[in-house]
Amino acid sequence: MADVLAAHRAFYDAIETGDVDLMASLWVDDVATTCVHPGAQPLSGTGPILRSWTVLMAGVGYIQFFLTDVEVTLLPATDPTTAVVVCTENILSDAGSVESFNGGKAVATSVLVRDAGRWRFFARHASPLIEPEDA
Repeated sequence: MADVLAAHRAFYDAIETGDVDLMASLWVDDVATTCVHPGAQPLSGTGPILRSWTVLMAGVGYIQFFLTDVEVTLLPATDPTTAVVVCTENILSDAGSVESFNGGKAVATSVLVRDAGRWRFFARHASPLIEPEDA
């Protein structure tokens, strides 16, 4: 399970550092891969997915993810080939200036598969988590 969590964390490290090569190394190269960014239509295929992450990373000055409620399910339980990781992303990003930061939350589900001896992303879906306003 540690290797699944390491691949999962590397995904967020790639976003935080804008490392396009690291991001590319973390996805299965397949036309059936899927990614759904919060509030967006699903993307299919590794090429479109990686382009979307490249554009996103180029447009963000500072971003940091604090992951909570991380749950990993390995399938099958013996000699797993698939891992499902569900977590809450607590996101801190700049709001255009050093003095101003935005925060947000999303719930993400990632499906990783064992590919060439490594865990790689096959599917990911993130949805914004809307907190009820204080009364």
